[in-house]
Amino acid sequence: MDVLVAPDKFKGSLTAREVAAHLAAGLRSVVPGLAVREVPVADGGEGTLDAVVAGGFERVGVRASGPTGAPVDTGYALRDGVAVVELADVSGLARLPGGVLEPMRASSYGTGEVVRAALDAGARTVVLGLGGSACTDGGAGLLRALGARFLDRHGIEVDAWTEAERLDLSGLHPGARATEIVVASDVDNPLLGPHGAAAVYGPQKGADAAQVRMLDSALARWAEVVRRETGVDAAEQPGSGAAGGVGFASLALGATLRPGIAYLLDVLGFGKHLTEARLVVTGEGSLDEQTLRGKAPAGVAAAARAAGVPVVAVAGRIQLARADLAAAGFAGAYALTDLEPDPARCMAEAGPLLERLAAQRVATHLEVSP
Repeated sequence: MDVLVAPDKFKGSLTAREVAAHLAAGLRSVVPGLAVREVPVADGGEGTLDAVVAGGFERVGVRASGPTGAPVDTGYALRDGVAVVELADVSGLARLPGGVLEPMRASSYGTGEVVRAALDAGARTVVLGLGGSACTDGGAGLLRALGARFLDRHGIEVDAWTEAERLDLSGLHPGARATEIVVASDVDNPLLGPHGAAAVYGPQKGADAAQVRMLDSALARWAEVVRRETGVDAAEQPGSGAAGGVGFASLALGATLRPGIAYLLDVLGFGKHLTEARLVVTGEGSLDEQTLRGKAPAGVAAAARAAGVPVVAVAGRIQLARADLAAAGFAGAYALTDLEPDPARCMAEAGPLLERLAAQRVATHLEVSP
């Protein structure tokens, strides 16, 4: 193999698999016979299912509840007893009916339904990719779908997690504790406070300032309820604020938190692919400060650098200085805006532009790669 093409999605334009295909086509157009392996990647957020299915996992369909309760067709990916669940595909912003934000109502219940289906199928490990959630429910919906009951002070079951004063886990799915659960996320926020789930991510989900305060207070009460029942004080743990607190609920059940891209690269056998490559090409829609904080291209670059393989990035736009890109391990970085300054056309014509970028810019690195 000459080139390992391992991009994330270009959000709103192309899936990771489509990006990889266009880059490979562009490279082959100028280097006939070039051996290219396409390995689409993701960091645990949107596109994770597609990436692992492209990597050899089997997609298993599940009918589950979307963030507001409306049914959605979703699923998980399975291989050798490892099930990958993408929260964004069940309880994500893209699953909101009509795109209407519901910051106080959206729930992670459907994600719990998919996890339960994977446990019922005998999964020995469940990888829960967190990112792009529409909800800020502290993972209460997920726990309820797995069999938890919310009770008031008199032991009477209540519907709303915000009204719970006790938590009954006696009916919890046995696999929820017996199965290894891995949370794959690049978020290190705690559950509560100014850096917590409500304060940082609530506005993105439609919460105004008053609703952010209400959600943070509700999460604090919920965290105490969960602590009393489980004996686990997970609210301050890094990552507990991921996906509106789904990270918190998962950690309370004994889940292990792993950086999303690093773990998923392991799942995809990326290290083995690297041993056969002389150049790696990665990228995403925008290379910016967020990229350097655990996003897929940075993870790919770190793995390639550790293996001594040069890596080049492509993006719709680049908002990082050359020095920052070099420090992150990129031998070069190229944007669609280098070829087409109009952002709207970059979105609409991303595929052909990627092929041109690969042929005109990325391919030059093959001449100097060992």
